[in-house]
Formats: sequence, C-alpha cells, structure tokens
Amino acid sequence: MAEVAVGRRREVMVVLPGLMLTMVLAMLDNMIIGTALPRIVEDLGGLAHLSWVVTAYVLGTTVSTPIWGKIGDLYGRKSIFMVSIVIFLIGSALCGMAGSSILGAEPGEGMAQLIAFRAIQGLGAGGLMVNVMAIIGDLVPPRERGQYQGIMAGVMSLAMIAGPLVGGFITDHLDWRWAFYVNLPLGAVALAMIAVKLHLPKLNNKVRIDWLGAVLLSVSIVAMVLITAWGGSEYAWGSPQILGLAALAVVTLGVFIVVERRVAEPIMPLQLFRNRNFTLISAIGFLLGFAMFGAINFLPLFQQTVQGASATNSGLLLLPMMGAAMVVSLFVGKAITSTGKYKIYPVIGGVGMVLGAWLLSTMGVGTPAWVTGVYIAVLGLGMGFLMQTTMLIAQNSVEQKDLGVASSTSTFFRSIGGSFGVSLFGAIFNNHFLSELTKHFGPQAAEQMAKGGTGGLNAAALAGMKEPARSGMLESLATSISGVFWWSIVFAVAVPVLAAFVKEIPLRGGAPVAPQEEETTPTSIKG
Repeated sequence: MAEVAVGRRREVMVVLPGLMLTMVLAMLDNMIIGTALPRIVEDLGGLAHLSWVVTAYVLGTTVSTPIWGKIGDLYGRKSIFMVSIVIFLIGSALCGMAGSSILGAEPGEGMAQLIAFRAIQGLGAGGLMVNVMAIIGDLVPPRERGQYQGIMAGVMSLAMIAGPLVGGFITDHLDWRWAFYVNLPLGAVALAMIAVKLHLPKLNNKVRIDWLGAVLLSVSIVAMVLITAWGGSEYAWGSPQILGLAALAVVTLGVFIVVERRVAEPIMPLQLFRNRNFTLISAIGFLLGFAMFGAINFLPLFQQTVQGASATNSGLLLLPMMGAAMVVSLFVGKAITSTGKYKIYPVIGGVGMVLGAWLLSTMGVGTPAWVTGVYIAVLGLGMGFLMQTTMLIAQNSVEQKDLGVASSTSTFFRSIGGSFGVSLFGAIFNNHFLSELTKHFGPQAAEQMAKGGTGGLNAAALAGMKEPARSGMLESLATSISGVFWWSIVFAVAVPVLAAFVKEIPLRGGAPVAPQEEETTPTSIKG
C-alpha cells in the first residue's frame, strides 16, 4: 500500500503545477481587471456600461460552469479541460484587442466589443476551476484529498492578494491591454503542462448531452444574474423589467426540473439532492457565497473612504484575511488526511464567520486599520475551515462518475449565493446610506448626494470637504457599511447550524488510475 501511495503522490505532484497555474489564471483575472477599469473607460469610453465588463464575465462563467462539469463526466476531463483553457485564452486575446484598429473598431464600439469578448472569456473560465477540482478528485481519493485541496486554497488566497498588486502595476506602468495579455503566456505554459503531464482515461460515452436542460438552466441563470445586476440600480425592484426577469427565471427553472427528471444524462442530476450531505453542503455553499462575497465587497470601500487607504493598499490590507485562510486551509487539509474526520471543520468555520462578521459590524470612523486587520483575520480563519472542506464533502457524497457535476454544482451554488449577496447587501447599503445622509444633511441634500453615488468618495475628495460635512459623510459611510455586516450575520449564522446536521461518512480511498488505462489510439486526443 505504501508503494501505491507513493506512486499516486508522484503522479499528482507532476501535474499539480499545471493545475495550480490554471487556478491562478481563474482567480487573478477579475482582481487585475478591477484595478484597470478606470484606465479602460478613459481609453474606450462607455462609462454607463462599465458594470457590464464584469457582468458579462460573470454571466459567461455562471452559465457554463454546470455544463463543463457534466461534459467532463461524460467524455473525459483532460480534453474538455484543455478546450476550456483555449477558449479562455482566445477571449483574453480578443479583450486585449477590443477597440483597436486590429479589429477595425469604429469610434465608440470599443466598450461593446470588450463586453462581448468578456462573455467569451467567461465561458472558458467556467471550466477552469471546476475541472481543476474534478481532476484532483479523479487522481486522489477523498481520504488523501484534503492536503491537496489545502494547497489549492493557499494558491487561491495568494492569487487574491496578488491580483490588485499586479493590476496596479500594469495600470501604472503598462497599457491596460496587458491586463488581458498577461493571461496568454501563463495559459500557454499551463496548457503545455496539462497536455504532457496529465494522464486520464478517455471516455467513449455515446450518451447525448442534455442540451435542452443546459439551455433552460442557462436562461434561468442569466435571468437571475440580471436581476441581481439591474435590480435597484438600472431598474426599480418592482419594475416590469425586474418582475419579468423573475417570472422568466421561475418558469424556466420549473421546466428545467421537469426535463431533468426525464432525460438519461441530466446536466444537473436531481437525484444528487436526495443525498443529505450534498444538499446541506450546497445550501452551505450558497450561504457562504452570500455572506462572504456580499459583505467582503464593502471592505475596500470602508478602507479607502473611511480609513483613507489607496486602492492598491486596500488590496494589501486584505492580507490578514487571505493569510489566515491559507494557513488554516493547509492545516485542515493535513488534519483530514491524517484522521479522515471532517464534520467539525465546517461547524468551526461557520462560527468563525459569524464572529468575524460581528466584529466587522462594530467598526466605525475611529477604528484603526490594524484593528480592521484583526477583525478580517478572524473572518479569514472561518473561511479557511470552509473553503475546501465543503468541496471535499460534496465530492465524497457522490459516485465517481458524477464527480465533475458535483464539483460544478457546488461551485455554482457558491457563485449564485455571491451574486445575490452583492445585490441584496448593495440595496441594504444604499437605503441605509440615504437614511444616514438624511440625518446629517436633510432630505434634499441627502438625495442629491445619494444620486452621486460613492464612486468619487475617495480620500482626496473627502479631504476637500469642509467640516462638519466631512464628518457627517464619514459617519454615514461607516454606519452604513457596518449595517451591511450586521445583516451578513443573519445569513452566516445558518452555516454552523446546517453543518451540524452533516453526517460524517467515511472518506473513500482507492488506487490511482493506471497509466495503461489511458486511450492510446494515435489519432485520438487523450482525455
């Protein structure tokens, strides 16, 4: 058995750098682009459509994630993974050329091109993270998977820290187009490493893909994401547009459920949700995305406006959270591998998230940056217990043949939770902010300030305000952001409660895939 374990470990470590590099691509992209957006608008124009640069990518990623997972289960993961990388790189190259003479763009068309190309890039990105998780699941049995997923969580944390710094450097010293072009050499290296080092069996499955289910799920997802993107900003929550999207989402989701019960190979097998652990972990993933991404979205705003940090420095100030998450993930991964026990970790993680959210809700105008660092480190500790453990439990709850779709479904629920969280907490912040401004400046002045948004409320703009207006604005911002974290507690507290009902099923073990099982036909692509 020792020889088998050593062989398996060597096989995984050979391909792990390529998988990690692909994960870095997926994590870095949005972090870098966020820093470069002001320069992009300055060059291409189209400020009114700026949010669509992000929304188009999110739509592409969210729609394609379940599909990539299922296709990998049916036809083999290697070739599908390489296709997703290629699509991502094509999208990156096109984004870098958006609005340029190379594509023959007319004046004013650059932003429209960028938005369209970001959707293509997102379609490829949907297969990156899911396939990395599923390939680790193919190569390593659950009992030994914890230590590798701990490494993956560490890489994710480092990528999230490095993103704003790399984006800031590119924005300050290079053309914004390099925010996209930087993906090309990294992706080419990852693609070559995967092609040469990854050996998985090629599946010759003749079952047809559930395209009707994929279309219905995609339409429902698009409608839900558009609701979160437009609700309360582009259109009122009770407007015909938002209500129509809600109706479309509900109807297509209902038809999707009917279709999935009848097809031979559903894009999202509903029987997975008959497994208590899988259902609980999916709900925990949704709440984790809801509370974590929805609330963390407001931390840079607090650091830059209330505490006066620069955009680049606000990324550095997230280091305690990411560092804590990375250290805990590595510890948890090794502990799960050693003991085979995992139930206690999502419970501890949920409690840590609740505590971190409560601490952040106590922040005010006078809170020093180092205190904020301690608070977000506590939040990071909670995240570290949850980030990869939830994926491990989801994968251990299904049969090996459903590993890809289980990974993609878990990722899907976390992404959808994050989308709803950002939307809901944004609405909470806006309403609270208007109420606080009204207290300090009166209803008319408050409405004018609220319409101006918070985009121009940087340290320089606030420094130019006269007292007591400056104090009133800072107090309104701090109180409103603290209110967001109060609401995040409501959702975070459900995480440890649900985790307490997870049944600790022994983690599966198993031999590695034998190299001779790989498809050896010269004309075929090794999957």
